[in-house]
Amino acid sequence: MNYPLLLFLPSVFILWLSSQYGASVRRRRALKDEEREDFNLVQAATLTLLGLIIGFSFSMAVARYDQRKNYEEAEANAIGTEYVRAGLLPATDAATVQAQLTKYTDLRIKFYRTRSEGELQPIDAATAQLQAEMWSAVQTPALGRPDPVMALVVSGMNDVLNSQGYTQAAWWNRIPIAAWGLLLVTAICCNFLVGYGARGAGISAGLLYVLPVVVSISFLLIADIDSPRGGLIHVAPQNLAALYESLHK
Repeated sequence: MNYPLLLFLPSVFILWLSSQYGASVRRRRALKDEEREDFNLVQAATLTLLGLIIGFSFSMAVARYDQRKNYEEAEANAIGTEYVRAGLLPATDAATVQAQLTKYTDLRIKFYRTRSEGELQPIDAATAQLQAEMWSAVQTPALGRPDPVMALVVSGMNDVLNSQGYTQAAWWNRIPIAAWGLLLVTAICCNFLVGYGARGAGISAGLLYVLPVVVSISFLLIADIDSPRGGLIHVAPQNLAALYESLHK
């Protein structure tokens, strides 16, 4: 599911093969006239079920995509707020924390933009190390002067660290494999029924080629939206990039 484009061609082939198998069964044992009405009912119900499952899956993928976008915005807001609050620290500590937040913003932008798992590992390691350093940088002055002003700075840093955890959880939140399996099995059954119910070389026979392609495009779109790094549709770190530019200015 991390490579939606690689999912398209195999799904087209499998669904087309299902419809062809249905057509071959029809040639061996054609439907009788008195069976046609019952068959049409079953076929329509199965196709309706497929449409509903595709719609629900698409809704799940879009909801997860929106969640990743919202957390990107929340991260930018948390970092920007803490950058301002760091000015309440002593001058030396303030400069250190603000420099760390600027570097941290750059790492978060790289997290969103990288597409390679190999590049992601050093980014995650550097992020974890920098988080520990930032927390230590606000913890020391806060322990030396435990007042409401220091509590505000510590609370802001806590929001920065929490927002990264929420983002990571959102990126791990994907459509379950079991849901993909149910979707594929339903699509195979639908294409089999379409192939079995096709009549000759007319319009119905054309569905043997159209339906597998259309359903596979739906799979491609759902997988693309659901995949944080694969495919063509990604969450762009627009808010973090704008924040990074403003911090440099």
